Amino acid sequence: MLLEKSTVKILVLDDEPFMHKLLARMLANLGFTAVTTCDSGAIALASLDSPDTPPDLILLDLNMPEMDGVEFVRHLVDRNYSGSLILVSGEDERIQQSVEKLVRAHKIAILGHLCKPVLPYALSALLEQWTPPWAGAPRAAKKVYDANAVRAAIAGGKLVNYYQPKVAVATAAVVGVETLVRWRHEVDGLVMPDQFIGVAETHGLIDELTQVVFSNALADARVWQDAGLLLKVAVNVSMDNLASLDFIDFVAARAQAAGVAPQQIVLEVTESRLMQDARTPLEILARLSLKRFRLSIDDFGTGHSSLAQLRDIPFDELKIDQSFVHGAWNNATLRVMYDASLNLARQLGMEVVAEGVEDREDWHFLRRTGCDVAQGYFIARPMPAADLPGWIADWPEHGGLADEVCHGR
Repeated sequence: MLLEKSTVKILVLDDEPFMHKLLARMLANLGFTAVTTCDSGAIALASLDSPDTPPDLILLDLNMPEMDGVEFVRHLVDRNYSGSLILVSGEDERIQQSVEKLVRAHKIAILGHLCKPVLPYALSALLEQWTPPWAGAPRAAKKVYDANAVRAAIAGGKLVNYYQPKVAVATAAVVGVETLVRWRHEVDGLVMPDQFIGVAETHGLIDELTQVVFSNALADARVWQDAGLLLKVAVNVSMDNLASLDFIDFVAARAQAAGVAPQQIVLEVTESRLMQDARTPLEILARLSLKRFRLSIDDFGTGHSSLAQLRDIPFDELKIDQSFVHGAWNNATLRVMYDASLNLARQLGMEVVAEGVEDREDWHFLRRTGCDVAQGYFIARPMPAADLPGWIADWPEHGGLADEVCHGR
């Protein structure tokens, strides 16, 4: 954290005077001396409404008389609070996680939560990862493109595929990749999919977009295959792609033309909105399965990716969403969600892919629990097709995992 700590204004809001003294002392020991304390939400709000500069950081208790922490957050939203929060509470872990999610939904920065009694190292760890808004360069708002620009990008060959490796947890062998589309914009550079996929879905362009991505993925898969790299190549499929039976013929014809076996192609189905009529998607997915294309339920446990889809669709693979993977080794709630997804998939005879493997602790956790496949930044970030063979040649030595796998660690 590159800032002068003594200039950071911190507010401690807690109804217990003892916590005021304790947290103020801990903060002072860490170099944060501009600390004020309040024992009620009303007093804190009055302070925020004063001409003084608002605090950069608020340490917020949840369970307080008169105005609890959740209500206080709503008042912060009304005041367009631009600082950050840390929850400090003796409440159940799941309650704190729920409030964290609420704060993020309100677009207020939150560093995390601390359980009472607060440990100095835990407070220090949260503060070390904090960058106040004024300490760095201002963040530009994400640009979202209109339908005409997206249409022109598709027609003009501006979409390119990046690939994120997937590795077998037991052996660290590279077994596949996920295809992630990017837009090479002549002015804005490399544009991420969250800036144009939604536009494509809304304006009826998702079929054209998916066809380009799928065709390019098959061409790259054939190049790798000819070079001796036999990888499962996953492509994301929107439910909107499954509205027409023509999709089956397109997928089958392109795979045959590219000389890539259906067994090497994984269609990752993400259902961002509920199916209005399930008949056509169910027919398409059943027939694709009969043709031996592999089906994966993406982001399991979020949105509409649920038990009903597992019941109705012959999926071969279940992808545990990253929100249930990263940090599950140290979070009881996430561990339960992860375990339930893993055990469910095992009982259904499905392969399990864990997304969001961000660090070595996540990797070791997957090894201990016997997950099949891992994907995430700890392994590799998405990369252009041309970079993949070289990356594979350096893996797992590059990640320092070769000895761990050989010695069963």
